[in-house]
Amino acid sequence: MLVRLLRTYLRPYARPLAVVVALQLVGTMASLYLPSLNADIIDKGIAKGDTGYILTTGGWMLLVTGLQIACSIVAVYFGARTAMGFGRDVRSAVFRRVGEFSAREVGHFGAPSLITRNTNDVQQVQMLVVLTCTMLIAAPIMCVGGVIMALREDAGLSWLLLVSVPVLALAIGLIMRRMVPQFRSMQTRIDAVNRVLREQITGIRVVRAFVREPYEADRFGVANADLTATALRAGRLMVLIFPIVMLVLNSSSVAVLWFGAFRVDAGQIQIGALTAFLSYLMQILMSVMMATFMLMMVPRAAVCAERIVEVLDTESSVAPARHPVTELPARGDLELRNVQFQYPGAAAPVLLGISFRAEAGRTTAIIGSTGAGKTTLLSLVPRLFDVTGGAVLVDGVDVRELDQDLLWSRIGIVPQKPYLFSGTVASNLRYGNPDATDEELWECLEIAQARDFVEDMPGGLDAVIAQGGTNVSGGQRQRLAIARALVRRPEIYLFDDSFSALDLGTDARLRAALGPVTANAAVVIVAQRVSTIVDADQIIVLEGGVIVGVGPHAELLDSCPTYAEIVESQLTAEVAA
Repeated sequence: MLVRLLRTYLRPYARPLAVVVALQLVGTMASLYLPSLNADIIDKGIAKGDTGYILTTGGWMLLVTGLQIACSIVAVYFGARTAMGFGRDVRSAVFRRVGEFSAREVGHFGAPSLITRNTNDVQQVQMLVVLTCTMLIAAPIMCVGGVIMALREDAGLSWLLLVSVPVLALAIGLIMRRMVPQFRSMQTRIDAVNRVLREQITGIRVVRAFVREPYEADRFGVANADLTATALRAGRLMVLIFPIVMLVLNSSSVAVLWFGAFRVDAGQIQIGALTAFLSYLMQILMSVMMATFMLMMVPRAAVCAERIVEVLDTESSVAPARHPVTELPARGDLELRNVQFQYPGAAAPVLLGISFRAEAGRTTAIIGSTGAGKTTLLSLVPRLFDVTGGAVLVDGVDVRELDQDLLWSRIGIVPQKPYLFSGTVASNLRYGNPDATDEELWECLEIAQARDFVEDMPGGLDAVIAQGGTNVSGGQRQRLAIARALVRRPEIYLFDDSFSALDLGTDARLRAALGPVTANAAVVIVAQRVSTIVDADQIIVLEGGVIVGVGPHAELLDSCPTYAEIVESQLTAEVAA
């Protein structure tokens, strides 16, 4: 998965990567040339007392060093730009894919895991790209070049290379093999910490209201301890690497000096050449150590790449039509034909045999007990889920055959839990229509019975809204969400229990103000309060995912026992009559 991810998203950066490889090649060759020049200074300059040769060769060393530094700086620059661009592209791809997910896929992965995959996981792979461009490319060049230059200096000591390099590689390989499962487990533990922390921050009011701070602290402590324990296990394996590397390096240095001394004494090698051989051996082992350091990153990056690719490879269960319908008459009729919906793995369908028509200019209300399937039914219209049987039609066209942007442009939805984004009142309302004027926004706020409290807020339309709308009350959030839907001026309005946080007076005024605005649109209202839907043109009563009654309020009182029971539980006999 890691190779596939890198190959896919580094392809646009082939030219900068080629520049990096070329610069690293030149810089590494310059680095390999320095010990040879140093050997010449010792053997041909110092040994013979030739000061001119020492100065000339020393000048060449300075030039070669300058070339090496320049190549390294430019290579790091291009490598860093490539890595940052790669990270940007992967994050953008994950974001776009998640944006295509239906509620089913989002629920499968979970918000904390999706956040981790688009931040921490991408960062781990991005760091691998950075280190590859700055270290890993140079490592094999250094290793191969070092072996060639070392053999050039003295082939008699080459057996030391055949011992030290495999020993170092084998030891590191065994450690890395045990580190991979720990890194895989670590990413899962990070998900758990994010999930617990997100729940506690989101539900802080509930935590404090029930005095559950100690319990939540313990719950976070367990998740944190699991992550810490996993990180420590990986860390204990990681710390073994550098002592092993240093042991092999120092042992190899001692061996070169020990056996090289006999060869110098026998006249088989000069002191300068022995010094150069030792330098090349150190460069070879250092290149192995650099590759080893990279290998520490590879297992974790591989795990992260698997998690990223899992998101990228997941197709939304709500797939766009291959040949979508891109035009509709401006009517706004909504029809459900024998609709059935069943969650994956569920024993029974949530909705079964649902059929009704919501026409433009009429208000359709849906009521039922908790768990009857009201919200699920409403979610089928904008394709938050797709039906598992039957069809949902807008203006006579199955929503699965409609262009998704066209479908969503026809719908104004106010969800059961209204969500406001961080920004201002105006920026939230313009989610419905980015081109809406201030006058249009005030008009929609007035209809939604929200103008008074917005005018009282510092800045009015420019008043700050916190993430999730936590700095306004539940009723104010609902009214702002209704105003946001009104700004859109859609053909179909979907109100999912959108008046539950309003007092009866505000509810009545809001519904009265909605009448003229929605006169030419289809309005579907899911409600728990009978008073909210008593004036609807038709009321649909759901019970256990099945329609048990359809008709106006007065008719259902006589013909539908379920509806009569709901009314009786909420209203006095006088009001019901």
